Amino acid sequence: MSAELHQEISACQICADHLPHGPRPVVQFSSTARLLIIGQAPGTKVHASGIPWDDDSGDRLREWLGVDKTTFYNPDKIALMPMGFCYPGKAQGGDAPPRKECAPRWHDRVLGTLPKDRLTLLVGTYAQEYYLPHTKKMSMTARVQGWRDYSPEIIPLPHPAWRSAIWMKKNPWFTSEVLPDLRRRVFDTMRS
Repeated sequence: MSAELHQEISACQICADHLPHGPRPVVQFSSTARLLIIGQAPGTKVHASGIPWDDDSGDRLREWLGVDKTTFYNPDKIALMPMGFCYPGKAQGGDAPPRKECAPRWHDRVLGTLPKDRLTLLVGTYAQEYYLPHTKKMSMTARVQGWRDYSPEIIPLPHPAWRSAIWMKKNPWFTSEVLPDLRRRVFDTMRS
């Protein structure tokens, strides 16, 4: 079932007309992955390599989680699912938002292959607003600061782009409170 779904996603053309670099869906999952990371959309480097989080943001995210690349890219342990599976192109000030077609088309099917007892990390505003719709009026900072409110199944995180270093300086509680708890829960999830 998982292999067939991977093939279907790889062949997806649903928003091809809107993708300036063409479709190249990037996702990683298996029926045993108990850690799910939902991000926004691949950037140019990930589009080129076809490997999720294969950029500076991925390095920062792995540091936050306390996992090495071998563990991170083991689909039996970690599922990586963006809100938009393909690189959406550029917009003013950075990358365009994830295409809206992906999540309704594919997310439930991917989630259906994963274990029910999983930890889900919602990385960035797009994932948080989609999976925590009751928090749409909150800032990303407020959602992350209230990470305990979503326990034990969900942890909202900022996007680990270069701007997160500035954000972390303004919000030292993230480093002192959230990251130690995040690393412990990631370790416990993958150990069991």
